[in-house]
Amino acid sequence: MDFIEKLQEISKKIEKQKDTIQTEEATKNAFVLPFISALGYDIFDPTEVVPEYTADFGLKKGEKVDYAIVKNGKPIILIECKKLGTDLIQENLSQLFRYFTSTGARIGILTDGVIYRFYTDLESPNKMDEKPFLEFNILDIQNQFVNEIKKLNKDSFNIDELMTVASELKYTREIKNILLEQMKEPSDEFVKCFASKVYSGMLTQKIRVKFSEFTKKALNQFINDMINERLKSAMTTEEKAETKKSEKILEKQEEVGKPIITTEEELEGYYIVKSILREVVKPERVYKRDTISYFGILLDDTNRKPICRLYFNQAKKYIVLFDEIKKETKQPIDNLNDIYKYAEQLKKTVSFYINPNNLKANLISPANS
Repeated sequence: MDFIEKLQEISKKIEKQKDTIQTEEATKNAFVLPFISALGYDIFDPTEVVPEYTADFGLKKGEKVDYAIVKNGKPIILIECKKLGTDLIQENLSQLFRYFTSTGARIGILTDGVIYRFYTDLESPNKMDEKPFLEFNILDIQNQFVNEIKKLNKDSFNIDELMTVASELKYTREIKNILLEQMKEPSDEFVKCFASKVYSGMLTQKIRVKFSEFTKKALNQFINDMINERLKSAMTTEEKAETKKSEKILEKQEEVGKPIITTEEELEGYYIVKSILREVVKPERVYKRDTISYFGILLDDTNRKPICRLYFNQAKKYIVLFDEIKKETKQPIDNLNDIYKYAEQLKKTVSFYINPNNLKANLISPANS
């Protein structure tokens, strides 16, 4: 089982059990320890995962952090846990800040079992930054963050590589948040920057107010135009590709006179996908379309909304998945049950077709920054 599958298992467990978890201890045992285990650390080895690790700070003695992950006798990751649903406020962060400074660890994690905030010391050595370089919600697994979190894995832990990644994530996140703030309410400096390049008159207060609205509208229109162009480009590319494939299939059929035969295995795969998608779309909207090369599964029986393709007419079987811009990803499968591994991606693909605004939200939402 790979890392993302382990995270998905924890996520499902949380969904089932979150209403019964009432204490911090229950949160740690039910959700946080499985997360540590998913990173490859032996939670039953007290020399590797140390619970209630003593982290004395100045005159404060007996300070303890919930977990310390230790390598060569020294803590490398500190984890401070709070009860599920706790607001991870500044007071909680202050505790982790003290532990971080006193132990020499380079990674600090503050979590309630669902939200994980990752910190390091990019601003000043051995002094934990006030802002996380990454925030991760295990109930809303974002694929772009999974590989970054995986770098904390026991077998691949490399502090230099982690610092490079943390720096990029932290400052990219903060810049995106600033841009989002400016889109909502442009500052005087931001407005002046644009106004001075397009307006030659004096920037009086009245003019600045006008340009504040102009700037806000221009930014939002720019984002919308970018998204529409991206979607249009994706659809055009898809249509051209489908046309070429259809032409090749017809040519091949004419040459060999070979009929398209839908196999029982392809139909079973179709019914599995249809069953998975019942959570997000009515089953009657999920169509099948067989070709010589592959078995296609579409939303609303249109090539503009491909859900996946099954390549079962060869020695090695594959499923082709599509992301929100219809970029293809080819995944090998050993048997039909492997299709369930990609349930979340299939549902996400259909969700984008049903509500294209999700693409815009993903591009500008601070939660994904």
